[in-house]
Amino acid sequence: MNKNEILRQLPKMDRILQEPEAEELCRLYGKNRILGILRQELDSLRKELLEGKATEAAVENAQPTELFISRLLQQARERTKALEEPSYRRVFNATGILLHTNLGRAPLGKRQMEAAFQSMCGFSNLEYRLSEGKRGKRQAHYADMICQITGAEAAVAVNNNAAAVTLILATMAHKKEVIVSRGELIEIGGHFRIPEVMEQSGAFLRETGCTNRTRISDYEQAVTEETAAFLKVHTSNYKIVGFTEETSVEELSALGKKHGIPVIVDLGSGVLVDLEKYGLAHEPTVGEILRKGADVVCFSGDKLLGGPQAGIIVGKKEYIQKMEQHPLMRALRLDKCTTAVLEATFREYFCEKQAWENIPVLKMIARTKDELLAQAEEISWELNSCSCSGKIAVTESSAVIGGGSLPGETMPDYAVEIFPEKETAQQLADRLRLLPVPIVSHIKNDRVLLEMRTISEEEKREFTAELKEVLDEK
Repeated sequence: MNKNEILRQLPKMDRILQEPEAEELCRLYGKNRILGILRQELDSLRKELLEGKATEAAVENAQPTELFISRLLQQARERTKALEEPSYRRVFNATGILLHTNLGRAPLGKRQMEAAFQSMCGFSNLEYRLSEGKRGKRQAHYADMICQITGAEAAVAVNNNAAAVTLILATMAHKKEVIVSRGELIEIGGHFRIPEVMEQSGAFLRETGCTNRTRISDYEQAVTEETAAFLKVHTSNYKIVGFTEETSVEELSALGKKHGIPVIVDLGSGVLVDLEKYGLAHEPTVGEILRKGADVVCFSGDKLLGGPQAGIIVGKKEYIQKMEQHPLMRALRLDKCTTAVLEATFREYFCEKQAWENIPVLKMIARTKDELLAQAEEISWELNSCSCSGKIAVTESSAVIGGGSLPGETMPDYAVEIFPEKETAQQLADRLRLLPVPIVSHIKNDRVLLEMRTISEEEKREFTAELKEVLDEK
């Protein structure tokens, strides 16, 4: 039987739909959906046959049409079964990257998740003042807390930090110039760049200084009658080292007062606590930047703050009030779930000790080497005690903050190292990603490494049980 003869054995769609199994699939999932799946699978099968694949079984089979129908229906079953599985799933982050952008950045703590759950269970007082029985504002749930914690006059939040920058510039500098150092024209991820964000806001970019050196005199020389603001962008996702000079917020603030020009600081990954006590480099806090004279500061909610995705704006009341009234605010405002989680996040910061205990990203930063070693040794012992395939050991490693925060900074870590003997490291890593709760690892020197700093104490038991399931040879 040649290729053309085999192709003629491909079943017509009407013939496939006559099968009882096809009728059942149509009843369960809808005829249009099943038709779409079967057409895609039929096209794929035709392509395989044209390329000379899948012909051997067809030649050997006395009834290739029946064989093809069986295969197509099996694939349709698998596709429809996959439709029932949620695409969005919880995973174990064993990469050692605390704020892994692809894995959702900052995980939420119990109180934050409880707030999210409560916000979605029925109705809420999202924009309703219970004390007066009147309409209220959703930012009232978190604004006062943010002001108390940061020392700002006013605060508001939108759905991410790029949105925050857009709203600030649209409000304060529409059709006006904003002066920015050339060394701070950053790309913030996903190909979004500060100049492009500025353009969308309606503000005009005016560059000053050089990539590696920008003095306060550069800013002053760039001032014109069209200047609406100075914008300073904290380069939280890279470092410029060597022959460098950077203008401080204090210098910009003094110059701003001299010319009546407000100073805006995009802090990127906002932090509210001192990270140096855990061996990390100094990262300016939101309160620190405000005290240095910034008029408006914006930062992310889902990075070092440890909360939901949000862009938080703090600063002088006169500017924040204008932002609240801007037409863009309606498009960029937070939903009820994010509002509730943001409130719960800042509530943890009323007591710094409480924040370190309850905000997962801070808790990961605070873990000691002894804790991490003990966890790695416990998991390694469990795996070695159950006839797991491959060589399993504990090795010293390092973790990073990630999420565009503290570039170049590492934290000591320990990893469970697996050297598979019957498959490649990549094959094992692929199998780990297909577990009921996928395990995302990384590979080094043909070994799969499972970093401990990003696996919490609460996750340890379930994490170990899954590893034993996939590695046990019994």
